Amino acid sequence: MPWGTGTGISEPFADKVRAGADAGLVTFHFRHRVDGLVFDGPRVVGVRGTVLAPDTARRGAPSSRAAVGDFELRADAVVIASGGIGGNHEQVRRWWPERLGTPPRRMITGVPEHVDGRMLDIAADQGVRLVNRDRMWHYTEGLQNWNPIWPDHAIRILPGPSSIWLDARGRRLPAPGLPGYDTLGTLELLRTTPDIADYDYSWFVLDQTILKKEFSLSGSEQNPDITNRDLALLLRSRLGRTAQGPVEAFKEHGADFVVADTVEELVAGMNDLSGDGLLDAAEIEQQIVKRDNEVDNPYSKDVQVMGIHNSRRFRGDRLFRTAKPHRVLDPAHGPLIAVRLRIVTRKTLGGIQTDLEGRALGADAQPIPGLYAAGEAAGFGGGGAHGYNALEGTFLGGCLFTGRTVGRSLVRAL
Repeated sequence: MPWGTGTGISEPFADKVRAGADAGLVTFHFRHRVDGLVFDGPRVVGVRGTVLAPDTARRGAPSSRAAVGDFELRADAVVIASGGIGGNHEQVRRWWPERLGTPPRRMITGVPEHVDGRMLDIAADQGVRLVNRDRMWHYTEGLQNWNPIWPDHAIRILPGPSSIWLDARGRRLPAPGLPGYDTLGTLELLRTTPDIADYDYSWFVLDQTILKKEFSLSGSEQNPDITNRDLALLLRSRLGRTAQGPVEAFKEHGADFVVADTVEELVAGMNDLSGDGLLDAAEIEQQIVKRDNEVDNPYSKDVQVMGIHNSRRFRGDRLFRTAKPHRVLDPAHGPLIAVRLRIVTRKTLGGIQTDLEGRALGADAQPIPGLYAAGEAAGFGGGGAHGYNALEGTFLGGCLFTGRTVGRSLVRAL
């Protein structure tokens, strides 16, 4: 996680754009919704659309779509950088790949509502070539935000390796279904296993010690110490006696948390929360005891326990990320905690196909004069540079790289 979180990365770029506006080099057209590309023969020469009514909604929140006028803007080049489809569940279900089974009945949303894929469809309808639309990346460790900004606002847990991951029927997930391991591998496991694919959730079972050391949450607002570059708060929150403030707030207010002193009470709360009544307290306690016994075994071949020991060999993880191995049922580490996890819609790995100059291609696979694409709208590069999978933490790089590529191409072309 970068110092300053996402805002710390975007701030230098935003400062340069604002400086350009102050110098008269950049003009912002807020509340101008693009509805189409403007062509002059084969060349894209601008965009047209609708002027929307003024709105004071905060960043990320839904805003008015009331139309108050039309517009057309012309330029020597147009760059599409409109993002993906993660805010539009209908689109996610439309393009959900067969290799990942069936989409969940209920998903929660990791991006604002305006990330709806609308501009991708507009481009496709006007002859722009879109490819790899079934390539997508959704997280499996999602929480409903108790203090949401946009509809169905989801926060992803960034888990350490020690929580016990159970499917909806209360069975421990096999590898790669381990906390913090293989996102798409776990998604495939949850959505293609026949007797759990009908359920749209899974569970973490842990204790307060694991919560304190191993739970971090996605989002700049969930990490005020790093976002605000506050080293003192960082040390207090990460090395203090309690979990980080935002994590404790989710434990207290979040709809997906169950806290109890005994397994029987915990499972009763889990069944009440899900409404499905699938879980048996004796069976879940037996699984926890088996895992606890492996923690005490110095020769354990349990994949998760080996992963915990391996993680703690790195000093950074030992200090900040991975709890010392212990028995989850040891009251000294209590209370027990269960967390219901849902699928979080997030990243689009396919999109507008481009050449190495960032020029958007047409249906004939040739560059469309005057049209470029960058970022997630271009599948983070070329229409799908990641392939069917990806490495966590590499998405931002694709946005920066494609943006730079298109910028340099524009300098040469114009």
